[in-house]
Amino acid sequence: MQINHTITPCLWFDHQAEAGAQFYTSIFRNSKIIHISRYGEVGQDIHGKPAGTVMTVSFELDGQPFTALNGGPTFKFNEAISFQVFCDTQEEVDDYWQKLSAGGDETAQQCGWLKDQYGVSWQIIPRILIELLNHPDAATSQRVTTAMLQMQKIEIDELKRVAAS
Repeated sequence: MQINHTITPCLWFDHQAEAGAQFYTSIFRNSKIIHISRYGEVGQDIHGKPAGTVMTVSFELDGQPFTALNGGPTFKFNEAISFQVFCDTQEEVDDYWQKLSAGGDETAQQCGWLKDQYGVSWQIIPRILIELLNHPDAATSQRVTTAMLQMQKIEIDELKRVAAS
């Protein structure tokens, strides 16, 4: 397996790396699992995993390389790292939101952020939100910011309505 990129996010799972990679590749277009490597008997005194257990899964989400690692329960995902998904339409926002939030932590949903079933944080962001937050009219930007802070999933029509008022 040849590595042709410089930076790849690595997601540390307890033991769900393969399921996580399958979940994510089922959601994003142009996505695929590239390679699955397995623990061997070498190093078993360190990693403690049975030979043949999935160690890493190399996969791509819309062309972006990722690695999923079955590293054990030592580390958990938190909001210090999140993945931004930029959307052009409300349909895209709704689709990613529905799929990624399924089975996730509903209490962690605010301002376009959600936490999936594995505890990974995602930001589902309509591109127009960025435009409106950076609007040259400060009052428009402030109205949009206030509206966004009240939302869980971002609603494009509401952003446009607030910006125009």
